Amino acid sequence: MSTTPEHNLDAAAEVADCPRCQKAMPLCVCDGITALSNKIAVLILQHPQEQDRALGTARLTALHLDNAVLKVGLSWPSLAKALGRPVADPSRWAILYLGSAKAAELAAGQELVALDRKGELAANQSDILRHIQGVVVLDGTWSQAKALWWRNPWMLKCQRVILGPKAPSRYGRLRREPRRDGLSTLEAVGLLLGRLEKRPELEQALLASFERMLARFREVQAVRPDLAPRPAPRRDRRRR
Repeated sequence: MSTTPEHNLDAAAEVADCPRCQKAMPLCVCDGITALSNKIAVLILQHPQEQDRALGTARLTALHLDNAVLKVGLSWPSLAKALGRPVADPSRWAILYLGSAKAAELAAGQELVALDRKGELAANQSDILRHIQGVVVLDGTWSQAKALWWRNPWMLKCQRVILGPKAPSRYGRLRREPRRDGLSTLEAVGLLLGRLEKRPELEQALLASFERMLARFREVQAVRPDLAPRPAPRRDRRRR
């Protein structure tokens, strides 16, 4: 029987989404999610137009961590409102910064680098990183992440940090990042928590889940490309 685009759309519509991870059921990896305790809080802010649920990792990341919040929207009046808490001091939080600074150029060999307000290497790196209570990660394309940045002035009070991963994203050919240091949200959070909490096992647990998600995607893509389509080339990719 021939397969038309309309038929593919109808077939995709018949497949239910997982209520937990919100991926199509054949792509769901919830059975492998294990609870991970984290002392450093995580806040993931996802742009509402971020629509790539098949390969996205924001919700998967939040499901894994005991101390994590995922919010979808454009703006929140304060960090406390975004977290759903009565009080939260953004100066004790870090934000994964969007600027052009590269860790490899500022501090060769360092995977986590703190910046000052000028986007330059901050003094007292170890002291800054030791006192971080939480991290904010923006989820979406580069332009979407920048929109979140400019619509939430309280982010200017957060400590800016950048990543210098030793290896490129595990997305590989499934998704091309605009920069070699571009990572998925899950990879970025794993690297952040692994270094801030000095717990490499936490990062490895998150990465193992990411690998399962990618393996499941490739399996489904081979038989149901309507559910796991090949991502269209885009120059505006950001962590997801």
